[in-house]
Amino acid sequence: MKLLLSYKTQVGTFYIGQSQEGRFHPIFNNENLGSYAEIWQATEELSHDVTFSVLHPDTGQLLDTSKLGIPKDHNAWMKV
Repeated sequence: MKLLLSYKTQVGTFYIGQSQEGRFHPIFNNENLGSYAEIWQATEELSHDVTFSVLHPDTGQLLDTSKLGIPKDHNAWMKV
């Protein structure tokens, strides 16, 4: 998995990676949160909290990623 983008939040940094097959994956705390054909789908789904479950790294509580200020536009993310 090649990391392409990152976005830092109050609970940690989220990443967008690309697999060898060319699919895009939101990643948090070394957990793959889904697989998407387009990069914009990965960031948009993460910003709307419709990826696989995300747990807080310290408390283990379920996080609502739509409340973390993650931009849906991949151009607002930092390149890795």
